[in-house]
Amino acid sequence: MTITQLYYVLAVAENKNFTKAAEKCFVTQPTLSMQIQKLEDELDILIFDRSKKPIELTEVGKKIVTQAKNIVNESYRIQDIVDQQKGFIGGEFKLGIIPTIMPTLLPMFLKTFIKKYPKIKLKIEELTTEEIIARINDGHLDAAIAATPLEHDTIKERVLYYEPFVGYIPEHHKLHSKQKINISNLDIDDMLLLEDGHCFREGIINLCKAFKNQIDEQFQLESGSIETLIKLSDEGLGMTLLPYLHTLDLSEKAKGNLHYFEEPSPAREVSIIYHKSELKMQIINALYDVISSIIRGAIAFQNVKIISPLPNKNSH
Repeated sequence: MTITQLYYVLAVAENKNFTKAAEKCFVTQPTLSMQIQKLEDELDILIFDRSKKPIELTEVGKKIVTQAKNIVNESYRIQDIVDQQKGFIGGEFKLGIIPTIMPTLLPMFLKTFIKKYPKIKLKIEELTTEEIIARINDGHLDAAIAATPLEHDTIKERVLYYEPFVGYIPEHHKLHSKQKINISNLDIDDMLLLEDGHCFREGIINLCKAFKNQIDEQFQLESGSIETLIKLSDEGLGMTLLPYLHTLDLSEKAKGNLHYFEEPSPAREVSIIYHKSELKMQIINALYDVISSIIRGAIAFQNVKIISPLPNKNSH
């Protein structure tokens, strides 16, 4: 049994197709098929049910894949040990970032990070929290930046910063005259939210639910981007809440519509998250150090109450 054979098995299990798996592994299909066949012969079982379209794992095949993931992951650790020993911080690193963090945080740290660590080849993707968790578990992402806590057994979280929510309330709105707003002032029916699937949306719903027992989820309007929420708000369609970093680049006119919360300010927890197998930790630590030192200068809020991104949860 070889690690290469297990690697091929994982590729077929994921792609449910021998041809696609061979392309992903940069080998010919006969080579890949022959190696998997050899492994099945050696173990005297079938890992795949080839009669199904697409190909499916047999019951024992499912168990083998779970174990193969651990073995292949652990084999990567040898390269990790060598890199650490040589003090090498480089190579490809795949990072996922959720959409409500990507546009504000990435420009803040990317240039500094690339300059400091020129040997790291960063591959960055904008993904939802759900996609991020799946890809970290499948080994297709090395780390991600997301709103936490996520409470996943396989994933470790390291808090980068706490980002307060800020009210965006246009002139014609009933709350515009208020100097500071309170969570109890919020009315979910009068709130513009991001569309389903955004953890930022869940955070705001949880924030409002903290003060109201029943919420009729008849939201007026939902949008995929924070920029659109601001425009809709300006059109008189309601107020919205923005993550603090999104408020820094607003025009002076738009900044006049910002209303801060009374302390403790509701905030979201933003963390760097990664698999519990802790591969490429030297790069994860480098990212953590660069981002947290830059963000310290941007966010000076201390007294915050953390709003969970998980549906129907709240934490202090």
